[in-house]
Amino acid sequence: MHNNKVEICGVNTSKLPVLSNEQKEKLFERIHKGDSSAREEFIKGNLRLVLSVIQRFNNRKEYLDDLFQVGCIGLIKAIDNFDVSQNVKFSTYAVTMIIGEIRRYLRDNNSIRVSRSLRDIAYKALQAKEKLTNENSKEPSISEIAKELKLPVEDVVFALDAIQDPVSLFEAVYHDGGDAIYVMDQVSDEKNTDENWIEGLSLKEAILKLNEREKLILNLRFFEGRTQMEVAEEIGISQAQVSRLEKTALLHLRKYI
Repeated sequence: MHNNKVEICGVNTSKLPVLSNEQKEKLFERIHKGDSSAREEFIKGNLRLVLSVIQRFNNRKEYLDDLFQVGCIGLIKAIDNFDVSQNVKFSTYAVTMIIGEIRRYLRDNNSIRVSRSLRDIAYKALQAKEKLTNENSKEPSISEIAKELKLPVEDVVFALDAIQDPVSLFEAVYHDGGDAIYVMDQVSDEKNTDENWIEGLSLKEAILKLNEREKLILNLRFFEGRTQMEVAEEIGISQAQVSRLEKTALLHLRKYI
């Protein structure tokens, strides 16, 4: 299967809808009243989140169709368990659930044999982690998970480590025709964390909601490093207008994020 495939599991990914925050809120109100059509619409409107997540695992041997289906299960769980009263964006909560579901799937299909007792402890720890996350709206520490299970911290750490999916240090994670970047090059990388990746995803979603001129100005200013005067000359407006449009675009980004 090609990674740039347009259709996954019969879904045309190029035509997936994007829901606004207002649409999400209204759909959630209907979902909580038992409206199954609203639930289906909400799922379809968030399939792009699943696509974004499975790109992180596109170097694996599993078919994208399989990962997409597993990711959809995570999305549905997120919809069913999301608490609208908490000060958490749905996309942030959903991405965490989707990643967790895919990782569970990959661990279940791990080729390395792990003892039944270790696997049982690990799965109980994952369940406790999900439970505590839902209760406290934040990811628990290993100590909190161990306390919940009434087990030593060392046992929980050892069990979770045992079911981690192995990756070769010499596996290429990026190649643009020049020198490849391998896993070993990123072992100590503290920038590529789940939190930073989720923030990046939220920023991309917010940028999609800007108008074309705002997108152009932000791209020239912050991705190409142009000055406001250079941007003004590029698009044929005054520097003062660029400054005003830039501020408006940034305000919109903060609002959406």
